[in-house]
Amino acid sequence: MLKNQIRKKILKNREIKYSASSEININKILKIIKKLNIRKIIIGCYYPVNFETNTKKIMNLLEKKKLTICLPIIKDNFEMEFHEYKTTDPLYVNKYGIPEPQIKKKIKPNVLLIPLVAFDKKLNRLGYGGGFYDRFIEKMSKNSLIKIGLAFSHQRVENVPVEKFDKKLDFILTEKQIFRA
Repeated sequence: MLKNQIRKKILKNREIKYSASSEININKILKIIKKLNIRKIIIGCYYPVNFETNTKKIMNLLEKKKLTICLPIIKDNFEMEFHEYKTTDPLYVNKYGIPEPQIKKKIKPNVLLIPLVAFDKKLNRLGYGGGFYDRFIEKMSKNSLIKIGLAFSHQRVENVPVEKFDKKLDFILTEKQIFRA
């Protein structure tokens, strides 16, 4: 199946199954982070749209644990950067329909929670097709960046078509299990 065919099928299925889907257990994320032995953890998150896994509760719990959170901002050059975010900070909706922080304080995450449309057991990710996360991961490749995809188990496919610019993830968490490299 081609990427666009997979994307269309999974997005429709995700919308239908969203209300019945369980949430990802925040303890799975904390367990992974704890094992990393990173001195100052900065977690790049995303604000959920389009029936993605709900990260609002995750961000609230991370904030209660005194961890630094940041959200992406899409730049005019199709690049993405992250800015610190507190759950009480105001957001605005960008031209893609994605909430972004209004308060600008650029920061580099060392743990990245990544939305995805589909994934396979080899930790390949299919996104929405803009390549924003792939470009960001490539730019950060010299830094230590832990990449954790968040999805529902029904978003798993047999094989995600991979191109040379696509980046593998280190972990994929669903409500049912953890896939790891």
